[in-house]
Amino acid sequence: MKTFNFTQDLLNIQSELLRFAYKLTADREEANDLLQETSLKALDNEDKYTPDTNFKGWMYTIMRNIFINNYRKVVRDQTFVDQTDNLYHLNMPQDSGFDSTESAYDMKEIHKVVNALPKDYRIPFAMYVSGFKYREIADKLNLPLGTVKSRIFFTRQKLQIQLKDFA
Repeated sequence: MKTFNFTQDLLNIQSELLRFAYKLTADREEANDLLQETSLKALDNEDKYTPDTNFKGWMYTIMRNIFINNYRKVVRDQTFVDQTDNLYHLNMPQDSGFDSTESAYDMKEIHKVVNALPKDYRIPFAMYVSGFKYREIADKLNLPLGTVKSRIFFTRQKLQIQLKDFA
C-alpha cells in the first residue's frame, strides 16, 4: 500500500512540478524533460523517502538539484582547455568586448604574457580563468590540489607584475 500512496502522491504533484520546471528552464521541452528526470529519480529513490514528511519539498529539492547539476554539466562541457603550444584557441567567450583597437592591443599584450608562461603554469591558470574549480583542475591534470593552487597563485602574481601598466 505504501507504493500506491507514493505513486499517487507523485501523480498528484506533476502539474505543480511542471510549473516549477518551466520557471527554472523557461522552455517547455526542457521543463518536460526535467519533470520526467525528476519523476524517474524519485521512483528510483522511493525507498529513501521517509513517509509522513514533506513530499512536495522532497520533490522540489530533487528537481532543483537535477537542474543545477545539468546546468553545471552544460557549462563544464562548453569549456575546453587549449593545450596547443601557442594557445591558438583561447578560452574566451565569442563576444570578448573589444570595443576599440586600444583594448584589442591590450588583450594582445595580455595574451602574449600568458603565452610566455611555462606550460605547467599556463594550463592550470587557463582552466581556472575558464571557471574550473581547483579540485576539478587537480583531477583533470592529475596533480595534487596544493600544487594547482600554488601554480595559479604564482601565475597571478607574475601577471600582476608584468601587466602593471595595464591596470
